[in-house]
Amino acid sequence: MKYTSVYWILFFCLIIPSCLAYNVVSFGAKGDGRTDSTSAFLSAWSAACNSASPSKVDIPRGTFLVRTLNFNGPCRTGIEFRIDGTIIAPVDYNAIGNSEFWIMFYKVSELLVYGGGTIDAKGNGYWSCRKGGGSCPQGARSIQFMWCNNVLLRGLTSLYSQRVHVGIGYSSNVRIEYVTIIAPSGSPNTDGIHVQNSRDVTIYGSNIKTGDDCISIGPGSMNLWIEKVACGPGHGISIGSLGQVNNEPGVANVTVVNSVFTKTQNGVRIKSWARPSDGFAKNLNFRNLVMRNVGYPIIIDQNYCPDNNCPRQSSGVKVSDVKFKNVKGTSSTQAAIKFDCSPSNPCTGIRLQDIKLTYNDRLRRPAFAYCENARGSHGSTVIPRSCF
Repeated sequence: MKYTSVYWILFFCLIIPSCLAYNVVSFGAKGDGRTDSTSAFLSAWSAACNSASPSKVDIPRGTFLVRTLNFNGPCRTGIEFRIDGTIIAPVDYNAIGNSEFWIMFYKVSELLVYGGGTIDAKGNGYWSCRKGGGSCPQGARSIQFMWCNNVLLRGLTSLYSQRVHVGIGYSSNVRIEYVTIIAPSGSPNTDGIHVQNSRDVTIYGSNIKTGDDCISIGPGSMNLWIEKVACGPGHGISIGSLGQVNNEPGVANVTVVNSVFTKTQNGVRIKSWARPSDGFAKNLNFRNLVMRNVGYPIIIDQNYCPDNNCPRQSSGVKVSDVKFKNVKGTSSTQAAIKFDCSPSNPCTGIRLQDIKLTYNDRLRRPAFAYCENARGSHGSTVIPRSCF
């Protein structure tokens, strides 16, 4: 899946004369960076959502301070949500940190969120709390689409989220393009885009610099197309972690293409916990990728255990039909290709083709491929030498 059908809603207020515009300033918002404009934003949304004509919410230039925003649907017609200004969270991380989501779109269909604006969650204080081991709130995702259909998110910049920057859950036909996501490399759990229990999602032409996965793909995700993403710093693009629970939906039909990874912890990764599960990950395609000093450019890890407190079990997640084609660049570890699969459910149907990964090492030691419980094949040039 390369394109979705959401483009028909793009800028529909420019071509429909009866489209109604609701400017948050008209509802009492002030772009001074100090006045709490939460109620004004919610009032503008309510008016647009209840409009019988196609409508638009406008956030003009200026800096608007808001607390938690729940933009609830269903709405009577499609809505444009245009952000030209900057939306900021309060400096006190507790103001949004107990809410799980800072900006939530819930059960909204035919939604366009776009503009050259910025959302800034001011996450520095929250990260300091986490690192200091204090009593911290759960932390908020910056923007979340939940139970939404036919969505286009375009051109937005997201800064310093407490946790995940953009989340997609239980949604379909979603396209994210030309977004910029920024958080420091040491910021915990600040995934750029997280997709879970959703289908027909496209992520295109975006720049993601963060402290966790640039893109993470959770259970129940189907039909994802990821193209022209610049990732780094961060942990790469990850499918998983999977297998956290016994009864878990799988992941299928994911393509990552024409993307660049720079100084990331991993490149493209599939990860699952070493515990019983009926989950799966299948029909995964990674091609035309550039790795620039990446820790593990190609990795399947079915013994994922970030806190080193996992029971000694075997992953039940079944990984199959995984293709890597035209992946080139440099690795910052010798294990440029690592397949550490489950002894009870070995990885099957792995295909390597046109791979050239070298170890970025002053001593000029060669890179190598590592295989454990992995079954597959290779074609054309594969450097380092395939372990199949």
